[in-house]
Amino acid sequence: MPKRAKSICRQAGCGASIEKPGHCAKHEKAKQVAVDEQRGTAHERGYTSAWTKARAAYLRVHPLCVHCAKEGRRAVPAHAVDHIIPHKLKQAIDSGDAALIARARALFWDSANNWQPLCKTHHDRKTATEDGGWGRSAKASPASL
Repeated sequence: MPKRAKSICRQAGCGASIEKPGHCAKHEKAKQVAVDEQRGTAHERGYTSAWTKARAAYLRVHPLCVHCAKEGRRAVPAHAVDHIIPHKLKQAIDSGDAALIARARALFWDSANNWQPLCKTHHDRKTATEDGGWGRSAKASPASL
């Protein structure tokens, strides 16, 4: 079977020859560090011990993935508590805008209207679509509009 032609690192001025299109190992790591710095830690994004306790309590009451149920699959355990509307709490805090912070916190803690139990597959798919994973560009969230 023929091999794919080598690609050149997408980092401007690099020119390194690589097996797959994208960045060389050096620039891929630097790109990931930049993304992680912008994203912030879990704690900076609001995922504290209070969240851990609230998440566990929510999953005890809502143990099955709602997307799987809509697709007709029964009894698929939920892995994550998903925020239906992304809260963007870290960005709100970074902005310093008190109204934006209050809105983000309200979205973060609104278990009645903004939380849903999802299996890992559905949560990963939704998060990647919204945050620009798997090579996609990020969507604008209703919370940032």
